[in-house]
Amino acid sequence: MQIKRLQTPFKGALVSILAAFLLSACSPGRHQKYDPEEGYSGTLSISGAFALYPMAVLWAEDFKKENPNVRFNVSAGGAGKGISDVLSNMVDIGLVSRELHQVEVERGALPIVVGYDAVISIINRAHPDFDLLQERGLTQAELKSIFLEKGVKTWKEIDARLVDRPIEVYTRSDAAGAAETWAKYLGATQEELRGIGIFGDPGLAQAVRDNPLAIGFSNVNFVYDLKTRKFSEGVHVLPLDLNANGRVEDQEQFYETLDKLMHAVAEGAYPSPPARELYFVLHRDRPSALLNAFVRFVLAKEQQNYLSENGYVPLEKEKIEQQIHKIDATKH
Repeated sequence: MQIKRLQTPFKGALVSILAAFLLSACSPGRHQKYDPEEGYSGTLSISGAFALYPMAVLWAEDFKKENPNVRFNVSAGGAGKGISDVLSNMVDIGLVSRELHQVEVERGALPIVVGYDAVISIINRAHPDFDLLQERGLTQAELKSIFLEKGVKTWKEIDARLVDRPIEVYTRSDAAGAAETWAKYLGATQEELRGIGIFGDPGLAQAVRDNPLAIGFSNVNFVYDLKTRKFSEGVHVLPLDLNANGRVEDQEQFYETLDKLMHAVAEGAYPSPPARELYFVLHRDRPSALLNAFVRFVLAKEQQNYLSENGYVPLEKEKIEQQIHKIDATKH
């Protein structure tokens, strides 16, 4: 199977959230059947996290090659929408990029881990103190003072060597896995994050790109170019000073390329959070043969290989077996 590469996220299909598929009004799980010669038929509806949307599109395209009578409706609108849609019987699969809340599990949410990625802090490449910020990074405490506390208003208040200009903080306006994961790293909730609210990863990354004094956070695939594996034009990571010694040391410097960062996520060198698991969330009380077949397809080795090619980390064998066991437990 030829591995596909996604376009740079700010171009083409990912900017137009419904570019590949349109969300229909069909109820999930209807008219599904299996034929030994033609495979499965029916409709699967999927919605949720921007982080998983591109992979959901790729996986759906490949599953449809083997099962041409299956129709997929895939849309992105944030992790909060994904979990809400699956629990309200609007879709078969919610794309979720944060840990589930206990109340969601109690309502029937079944999380299936399908890969890993990370949220990173980002700044504008034209920041007046870009080189210094790359050398020193920011500590967790300094990031808290920017994103959570009202006392720090200028870059100079972080470090006397930095410009005496306002820190322009951007956050997510939608219920987002990236925002909740970033907030968790800072010991808070998404509701406690301060800043100008922007909808979606593409919009937030673009807002930072347009403002030299900006700081924000994003899924990695909206910061790196998937073809060059390096940073997209105008936006750059703000490194984490993990040991809080005032500089980014060699063991903390794993941002140069997308592959290097994903290796750090896989090895645990980049902390979790903001590294995270990515989920397909099903409704525990609505299993179907087609749904189970598609999730198993996604967990297969060939499809997991897509993750590395497209800026994610695939699951290890033991983790895959655990997810399959959860799927099997939903069968009637």
